Amino acid sequence: MSRIRLILIPPSAALPASCLTLDAQGTVLTRGVVELGGPESGLAPEPMRTVAVVPGADVLIRWLDLPSGSPAQVAAAALHHLRDDLAAPADRLSAALGPVAATGERRLVAVVGRGLLQTWGDYLASLGLKADVMIPDSLILPEPAEEGALSAAVFGADLALRGRELALSVQPDLAEAVAGGRRLERIGRADEIERLLAAAALNPPINLLAGAGRRVEADRRGWKRAGALAAALIVSPLILTLAAAGHDEWRARDAAHRAEVVARQAFPDIAPNADAVAEATRRLTTAPPPGGPTAAAAALFAAVESVEGAELDSLTSDENGVRATVTYAAYQDLDALQQAMAGHGMSLTDESTVDDQGKVVSEVRVGGA
Repeated sequence: MSRIRLILIPPSAALPASCLTLDAQGTVLTRGVVELGGPESGLAPEPMRTVAVVPGADVLIRWLDLPSGSPAQVAAAALHHLRDDLAAPADRLSAALGPVAATGERRLVAVVGRGLLQTWGDYLASLGLKADVMIPDSLILPEPAEEGALSAAVFGADLALRGRELALSVQPDLAEAVAGGRRLERIGRADEIERLLAAAALNPPINLLAGAGRRVEADRRGWKRAGALAAALIVSPLILTLAAAGHDEWRARDAAHRAEVVARQAFPDIAPNADAVAEATRRLTTAPPPGGPTAAAAALFAAVESVEGAELDSLTSDENGVRATVTYAAYQDLDALQQAMAGHGMSLTDESTVDDQGKVVSEVRVGGA
């Protein structure tokens, strides 16, 4: 089949479905709508590969670290991994997998209710069509070039959003809350959206039907209620919770990336496959303090004197660095000692702490800040 029929499934079965026909290169040949009762006369009657774009608000999309195995095994592992986010039993859900991820990358997973898949299929059947591929609308969008941005486009009544390892569709008035300060790169031109739809039809990022097993009977009268129930089953408890989690995860990855860059700039000889932050932290805590043991001793004496009730029990300096034993009245006094040492450009690392007859005793190491 050299032509592709692309159907945008509407949010309600009472609405017509927009339709594009494409050639093998993705060029749009016709535009129109498909009404209930069968394809309109403008659609080519010959068989075509049919790609359906479904409402992304009804699909849970994540990127996961998954084991290798058969598609069924990996899908089962994905559902197990997401079990705390799913309020429906696994046998009522379908997990579709994206392409096998490169080493070190996480794999795209999309979870949808089997009943809702069946309902969408029945809707297409009422139009005389059968989908070969189903794609959630949010995965149509491109991943933005900047990590602090989100691609955004309107599909039906929802706004689809796409970021780094983030794809979901929400009500437009929730977009700013979901973005959490990230800039929205809105795609509003019809020709640009058509280009993205064509690209996805030629090279689908995922096929929800690939995870579907046995047929499950569903309400065939429409899916506004079915969609709401499916969303409630899949995205628990609120979509904002998922969005917030995605935003927190993005910020955590961004902070981790920045920390790694700083660590490698400070220590260029760290091996490429090593944990740069952990190695830099280890080197800093074990490095000789600025000015050597004499400066470390002077700074530590000053820090101890600044904390009421603190005492310096011992101080040693050898090939393992500068170590000391300090006694103080309360656990928070150690924070005060560390802050005082930081004022001298040095760190104070707690290596062991015990209670001793109402006092707190810590073995500490003095290093560079």
